[in-house]
Amino acid sequence: MLQHSLIGRLLLNDTGSRVLTFCCIALAVIVPVCNLIIPSDSEFHVSTYSVTLIGKYLCYALLALSVDLVWGYLGILSLGHGAFFALGGYAMGMYLMRQIGDRGVYSNPELPDFMVFLNWSELPWYWQGFDQFPLMLLMVFLAPGILAFVFGWLAFRSRVTGVYLSIITQAMTYALMLAFFQNNFGFGGNNGLTDFKEILGFNLQADNTRNALFIASAAALLLGYAICRFIAQSRLGSLTMAIRDAESRVRFMGYRDEHIKLFIFVISALLAGLAGALYVPQVGIINPSEFAPIRSIEMVIWVAIGGRGTLYGAVLGAFVVNYAKTIFTAWAPEVWLFILGGIFVFVTVFMPKGLVGLYAQLRTRFSRNSSSDKLKRGSTDEK
Repeated sequence: MLQHSLIGRLLLNDTGSRVLTFCCIALAVIVPVCNLIIPSDSEFHVSTYSVTLIGKYLCYALLALSVDLVWGYLGILSLGHGAFFALGGYAMGMYLMRQIGDRGVYSNPELPDFMVFLNWSELPWYWQGFDQFPLMLLMVFLAPGILAFVFGWLAFRSRVTGVYLSIITQAMTYALMLAFFQNNFGFGGNNGLTDFKEILGFNLQADNTRNALFIASAAALLLGYAICRFIAQSRLGSLTMAIRDAESRVRFMGYRDEHIKLFIFVISALLAGLAGALYVPQVGIINPSEFAPIRSIEMVIWVAIGGRGTLYGAVLGAFVVNYAKTIFTAWAPEVWLFILGGIFVFVTVFMPKGLVGLYAQLRTRFSRNSSSDKLKRGSTDEK
């Protein structure tokens, strides 16, 4: 029954989706149990640091899904998704800063510490209401959604495509990074927002809260995957891939391709904003470095390495690359970018379908070699 339902069609209809669904559910159950119930001296205990680290990977995986939706299915190489991720993160950060109240260094019940330090006399108007969770949740989607809508409306109506669109998206996130670096912008400048205390009244440093955020991240990843799969399998998804492969033909058939591109782009931005909002309370900080163009380029590399246009490949790529980053930056941080670049070049040249396409690629090559050997043996026998 489940496989014939809508959820079954979205999450259980192919091997990759089933593996992803099983892994997300298993992580959401096993990791909290191993952290909260199993004693810390047991080899099966999962530390709170590991819970936070894997939770961060889950947020990155959701972010990779959003990139794959526009790049793998729509054909738009966005180098600006870091902006949507960071805006969602800043919305959550503003809420968490308002929850500190008079427990900050300067004990000001209204103004965050950095505003007191900079001699701000009152809370800016755009910070008003961020002490309320519903408004924060709305802004997590509204801020990146509005930016994506305005940017997409202007770019897609102007028929900006290809490398030019990629450069403009990169310029957009770079401009936002420079703006958020300014102390008088009201977002903490270079230091950003940090020193969070609680969320919804729960202590952020408590193990229970950490595990709740972990489970929320796993659930959000599954929800994001289901949304992307629903779009990909729908008629809209067929049109999206048609635009990717032959945009002019779609336009000549009477479809408003700019509207389709705008819708997919905005949905992708909303998913990226949600990923940013879940990321911030787990890592404990949000600063302008999240807008850096290199971050958006890394997201594209995750998708390319995992397997563009597969969705579950993007999730795999996000986990593999970020786990490798955790290992190599602890071992030799100065060479990590060279390693990442080398992996990207290797995958592009020798594994064009990414990690998820490796099995099919090897199988095809093996079949060709076998056929070639049979033909050679046949010619030898005839002689």
